[in-house]
Amino acid sequence: MGKVHEYISEKLSSGEKLHFTLVDPDKSSEPGRLERLAEEAKDSGTDAFLIGGSLGVTPEEADRTAQILKATGLPVIVFPGNLNCITRYADAIFFMVLMNSLSTYYLIEAQVAAAPIIMKYGLEVLPAGYLVVYGDTAVAHVGRVHALPRDKPEIVLAYAWAAEMIGMKYFYIEAGSGALSHIPAEYPKWVKEHTKLIVIVGGGIRSPDTAQRLVQNGADIIVTGTIVEKRPEALAEIVKAIKRNRTSS
Repeated sequence: MGKVHEYISEKLSSGEKLHFTLVDPDKSSEPGRLERLAEEAKDSGTDAFLIGGSLGVTPEEADRTAQILKATGLPVIVFPGNLNCITRYADAIFFMVLMNSLSTYYLIEAQVAAAPIIMKYGLEVLPAGYLVVYGDTAVAHVGRVHALPRDKPEIVLAYAWAAEMIGMKYFYIEAGSGALSHIPAEYPKWVKEHTKLIVIVGGGIRSPDTAQRLVQNGADIIVTGTIVEKRPEALAEIVKAIKRNRTSS
C-alpha cells in the first residue's frame, strides 16, 4: 500500500471522517467548469477526488480531468466504470470487484484487462469490494447488478466478509449516481461492527443530515458526485456535517 492509502489511514486513525468528491469527466466538458468545481470542492474541505463514470467517458477526458484535479494538491483516485477511466495522471485506483454483478466481466475479466495498464502507469492500487444496492441506476444497468433486498443487512455483511477474506482493504456500498434514495444506515453499521474494512458509502446523499447519519452508523468515507454538479453550494454543508463526527483514535 502506498501514499494515498497512508493518507486515508492516517486521517481515519486520528478519528476523522472523510469526504470524497466524485467527478464524471463526461459531465464536466464545459470550459472552466471543472476548474471551478475542483476549487469549490477543495474550499469546502473535501479530502480527495474520484474520477469515474458509467457511460461516455473517453481516455482523453479522463486524462484532462485528472490533470485539472491534481492541480488542487489533493489525491486523485480512479473510480473506474470501465477501462476508459484509467489515466496515468491519477495518484491511485480503486481496484474493484463489483461483487453482486451477474457478469463475469465485472467480476474478473475487467480486472485482468486493467492490471497491465495499471502496472504500466505505476498507479497505487487500493483493493476494494464494490456493492451496488439498487437496480435502477446507470451503474446497475451497465454492471448487470443483482439488486439487494433493502431490509437484509446480513446479506451486505456476508459480501463484506467475503471481501475481507479475499484480502480487500476497502468496501464501497453504493446506491448509484443519482439514486432516488441513499443506502440504509444499517448497511455500513453492520460492516463496520463486524469487519476491519474501510467503509465507503455513496449515491443518493443530498443533505448534511443524511451524510451525518451514515458516518454515525459506521461509514468512514462519504462520496458525493451529482450534488456537486447540480448544487455545489450544498457541498460545504455536507462536508461540515461529516467532519463534525469524530471517532476516538
